[in-house]
Amino acid sequence: MSKGRDGPAAGAGAAAVLLQYLREQNRPYSAQDAFGNLQREHGLGKAAVVKALEQLAQQGRVREKAYGKQKIYFADQEQLPAASDAELRSLDGEIAALSTKVQALQQSCRQMESELKDLNSSMTTPEMAREIEELRKDCASYKEKLERIKSATNHVTPEEKEKVCSEQKLYCKEWRRRKRMATELLEAILEGYPKSKKQFFEEVGIETDEDHNVTLPAAV
Repeated sequence: MSKGRDGPAAGAGAAAVLLQYLREQNRPYSAQDAFGNLQREHGLGKAAVVKALEQLAQQGRVREKAYGKQKIYFADQEQLPAASDAELRSLDGEIAALSTKVQALQQSCRQMESELKDLNSSMTTPEMAREIEELRKDCASYKEKLERIKSATNHVTPEEKEKVCSEQKLYCKEWRRRKRMATELLEAILEGYPKSKKQFFEEVGIETDEDHNVTLPAAV
């Protein structure tokens, strides 16, 4: 592996290469970045790159800025040729085109993020396979139950059902009537009773529907 060229000629060559590179790229570079970008093509050693950048900065041919222990180098903007009106218009057009492209890419990213969110919240293929299998088992169980119901011989006829419903309505109606009568009678007695309603019920031995958690069915 080449260790890079040394000597005055090599230093002058390194300075020329670096100056041209910084002007063409027109962006800041550290010595390490410049060395990494130019080493393979020009065979420059790191020491030569550092020395050449420092000399160019001392000569005022490039600008130097320090950030902590690191220095960056960039082309002196005043030494670069001024852009013509046509070049500026061309650059404005490129900026507008790139801005439109960026907006389209951002919109595409938002759409893909939304699709990714939907996919992440959906079941995976193995999960769907397990769910389908469970549903098939449930379906088979329901089919079996339906066949048993169809094959049974003790079905309730519509007439029998109607009779049962009519009897239930009759009994519920009588239940309500008797409960209302008992309530009115007890309220009349309690008007002259010196103790509480609860004490009266306990002494007489009255048990209510509520005591046994019995609820009167709603009227149909």
